[in-house]
Amino acid sequence: MRSLIKAIAAFGAILILATGAFATDYTKGEVTKIDAKQKKLTIRHEELKNLDMPAMKMVFVVADDAMIEKVKEGLAIEFVAERVNGRLTVTKIKE
Repeated sequence: MRSLIKAIAAFGAILILATGAFATDYTKGEVTKIDAKQKKLTIRHEELKNLDMPAMKMVFVVADDAMIEKVKEGLAIEFVAERVNGRLTVTKIKE
């Protein structure tokens, strides 16, 4: 019985650690330009740790066209950027 409790506790600890490893890190930024036709956002952002990029201003494509409708120039946002098919892509915007 004790070994079963230890195994369950160990499994729980592994799940907690694994969940933390896959947690989404949002980055703060400011939308400086919107190109709805090209489905692109120009964002002045803090360091993108997951992409090993320093803070800068750059252009991203959006993963979902609806993201363009949710933002406006000058808006402070928190977002997730990833490489998708070789392109820097905003995959999430915190609402």
